[in-house]
Amino acid sequence: MASSVPAKGLQLRSHVKSGGELELSLVEVDVPTPGPDDVIIRVEATPINPSDLGLLIGAADMSTAKASGTADRPVVTAKVPAAGMRAMTPRIDESMPVGNEGAGTVVAAGSSPAAQALLGKTVAGLGGEMYTQYRMLNVAQCMELPADATARDGASCFVNPLTSLAMTEVMRMEGHTALLHTAAASNLGQMLNKICIADGIDLVNVVRSDAQEKILRDIGAKYIVNSKSLGFMDDLIRALAATGATLGFDAIGGGPLAGQILVAMEAAANLNAKEYSRYGSATHKQVYIYGRLDMSPTTLPPGVGMAWGVGGFLLTPFLQKVGSEGRAKLRARVGKELKTTFASHYTSEISLAEALQLPILEAYNRRATGEKYLINPNK
Repeated sequence: MASSVPAKGLQLRSHVKSGGELELSLVEVDVPTPGPDDVIIRVEATPINPSDLGLLIGAADMSTAKASGTADRPVVTAKVPAAGMRAMTPRIDESMPVGNEGAGTVVAAGSSPAAQALLGKTVAGLGGEMYTQYRMLNVAQCMELPADATARDGASCFVNPLTSLAMTEVMRMEGHTALLHTAAASNLGQMLNKICIADGIDLVNVVRSDAQEKILRDIGAKYIVNSKSLGFMDDLIRALAATGATLGFDAIGGGPLAGQILVAMEAAANLNAKEYSRYGSATHKQVYIYGRLDMSPTTLPPGVGMAWGVGGFLLTPFLQKVGSEGRAKLRARVGKELKTTFASHYTSEISLAEALQLPILEAYNRRATGEKYLINPNK
């Protein structure tokens, strides 16, 4: 290991205790010695994504959150309701590191040529445990960033870019010709719009405010419907009929929206039907839930026809499915368009300690459109 690398570093941990309490804290951990194909990254930028919050906060009731500890080593505790504890069973009494992705400088490398080639380079990494000052990853989990890119540029170059690209790949693989996406003004949603515009794919965007509509119109989105408007269902049916979209990706998860999308897809299919069927359209309509911004049950009404599906979608199983060649193709596009299609914008850059200050924690836990936080563990 390089002499400039310390023996220990700080790491953010999430711990659900058997007594029904979540504890967030910073702990000192050993910096490992890299194996032949490993590198040590000094993490300089790691985003707070909704998927990270699922592990960081889990099912805790953050209205009960309390702060303790010191300025350098803050501790946050919150109660976890009984129903939430059932969902947390596999992780009870296990202190868990957090952070799906991030970027930084390779400060130590193993003996293999591939590892040595990354020494001193700025790389992005996907492997979990990124809310830490130093992270060891295998070279296969790293992507060297372009020479003009910073760690901040590359911090979010895995989860959102690859998920947005995966959505269009799933569309092609399953025989659909157009897409629908909810929470569409998010960072991921904006990336998806840029991909679809470039690739000539019709995309129906579902948003929740006039401000979100403007965000998408400003980047060239064509089909935008507001779920808070009185004419939402009529607008949605018209957009689906115009595009022929029969595949939707839903970041909201709970409540009526997934069911409304299927009903609207059925209505759009019937608008274009050549003949009437008492059983409904035979056109398959699919909604994949990939987020849970709404934690309430997902409700599905009648009126969706006889060919439809609702399922879950996660990036990792998809990447396993497409294999190494498919993954390489997607990553190559991300690298090429890192500062354009896949550029991310952040509300604020914070330290590990600041991430556990209650006002800041409350702000990023709102998951509001246009508010994205970036942690610099070495700040």
